[in-house]
Amino acid sequence: MLLFTTLGRYLTLRFTRAILSVFSTFFFLIGTLDFVELMRRAGDSPIATTPKIIMLALYRVPSVAEQIFPFAALFGGMFALLTLSRKLELVVARSAGVSAWQFLQPAVVVAAAIGLISITAYNPLAAEMKRRATALETRLFVRAGGQSAAALPEIWLRQTSVDGQAIVRAAGALPDEDGLSGVTIFNFNPNGSFRDRIDARQAILRPGHWELSDARVTSATEEPQSYKKYDLATSLEPDQMRQSFTPPEAVGFWSMPAVIERTKRAGLDTTPYELRYQSLMARPLLLIAMILVAASVSLRFFRFGGVTKLVVAGVTAGFVLYVATQLSEELGSSGIVNPVVAAWLPAALGTMLGALALLHQEDG
Repeated sequence: MLLFTTLGRYLTLRFTRAILSVFSTFFFLIGTLDFVELMRRAGDSPIATTPKIIMLALYRVPSVAEQIFPFAALFGGMFALLTLSRKLELVVARSAGVSAWQFLQPAVVVAAAIGLISITAYNPLAAEMKRRATALETRLFVRAGGQSAAALPEIWLRQTSVDGQAIVRAAGALPDEDGLSGVTIFNFNPNGSFRDRIDARQAILRPGHWELSDARVTSATEEPQSYKKYDLATSLEPDQMRQSFTPPEAVGFWSMPAVIERTKRAGLDTTPYELRYQSLMARPLLLIAMILVAASVSLRFFRFGGVTKLVVAGVTAGFVLYVATQLSEELGSSGIVNPVVAAWLPAALGTMLGALALLHQEDG
């Protein structure tokens, strides 16, 4: 097997270095752009110092950069193959009787290994960093009361209690305990009619009730009343509350099965978490598909010409595959397509189409 020969080890090193170099470059660019954007927002928060903004940017980058693994495999594979072709190393290997399929064994193994490492080690770390980023962003921009707090996504909850139904809107989650900040609650009677509105600085979830701070109650029948502390009945549990606004990207690979099980027990929709879990499982196959796409446009010898057109075609094919993956996940998250099918179909089709293109080139 070529993989365990000297040539195989050499190719493995070349492909690994190329893919990781592309990923590192994108990682640095994303971090730089995110830091610049956070510095712009920091002008609205008096406690958002430069060291804290740097820390926040470092927390946010791993989760964002996780989306570029397919492109790292695509561009890294193309770069490695084109470099080998330009230096005539590919010509020498072909003349020695090495087929394209043997030549691609190290690349496929590297892509699969990087995919496995990305979901078993990188993803849990990125998820933890995302949770820390959310907590730090809340402290810097929401608690500080800056205008940039509006840039954070709002949280919406629906609850049912002995007093009837209520809709809860919050500017963000409290980082240190089970609670929400910048809260507005719309209460409805058991018959569905509107009862009152409560605006509070924060709401902490206690057993059986919300503990509201600096609350102002406004109803259609009475004068507005202000309260330093105000209790509101609820049937929500802390796990249900956290699960309702925890994005799937903030849940690590190893924690995902337990989160899905808790969500099922709470009677909430598990589709986003199941889709995320299956997408992570399919990532190694997606990276292999990108390697095959890269190989289908990068094995042409330089002396034959037309390399630029093939490279453009390869980049286009890679972007089409990535867009198809995102579209399939959107269909899966909306419940139109089964999460397993939505996660695995683009990667499987990409792998088969890449292999078909290589078969056409190599074997006619």
